[in-house]
Amino acid sequence: MEQILEIAKYILPSLVVFGSVYYVMNTLLANEQRKLRLELNKANQRNITPLRLQAFERLVLFLERISPENLLLRVHRPGMTTKELQMEMLASIRTEFEHNLAQQIYMTDKAWTVITSAKENMVKLVNTSAERLNPQAPAIELSKLIIQMMMSVEESPIKTAIELVKDEVREIYEV
Repeated sequence: MEQILEIAKYILPSLVVFGSVYYVMNTLLANEQRKLRLELNKANQRNITPLRLQAFERLVLFLERISPENLLLRVHRPGMTTKELQMEMLASIRTEFEHNLAQQIYMTDKAWTVITSAKENMVKLVNTSAERLNPQAPAIELSKLIIQMMMSVEESPIKTAIELVKDEVREIYEV
């Protein structure tokens, strides 16, 4: 019995010291890991923020390029028919959109939904306007009708999408 007490005198303090050292080391390692994670997040932010900003810029450019007035100026050529202009406009919208598809990873779901909705509204506007005209009519008639229809809309989907993108940029910089 005396031997057990003698052994316990040495083991119990050792266990207390071991437990204390284990707790302290575990806490220090957890703090160090948290610091490393914060530094990594900070470094990622330095790299990702310029990419996000560039994505926002590209999407605003996309929206501006598919706005009716800019799109018509870019694709309309003398001697085109309504059908040809419609096809050129739709191809241009599709190409622009496909070129910027990857930018969605930098957007919120809400912003991307509004951007795709603006694109779809433009496609619908072009198709609806073209359906009202003779396919062989001069393209200038389609241009006029598209502009008239856009002017009759209270809030342009393109302008709404651009404002949402600007709001997201403001949120990033908390301006």
